[in-house]
Amino acid sequence: MFGIELQDGWTIYIWLISGAAILIGVAFGIRWAARNEQFDEDIKYLVFDDNDESKMTPEEFSKYKQVNAKQEARRTELLAEREAEARDQQ
Repeated sequence: MFGIELQDGWTIYIWLISGAAILIGVAFGIRWAARNEQFDEDIKYLVFDDNDESKMTPEEFSKYKQVNAKQEARRTELLAEREAEARDQQ
């Protein structure tokens, strides 16, 4: 149709290149997620607040308080780092 004739068996190379590109993309995605604390099983507790105590067992509520305190401390730490970087750039 366009004057290009490809030999038989060339499509396997397209599949191999596509598969390699997908695997490389997945590897970069997992690396990013690991560096940005995305594999935290306790993240589910961050959707609650103190008004949800009646919906949780005492153990869950205790875990919520613990996770929330940890996340708030991490947030404060990251904000302090960003402020320090901003000051250093000025």
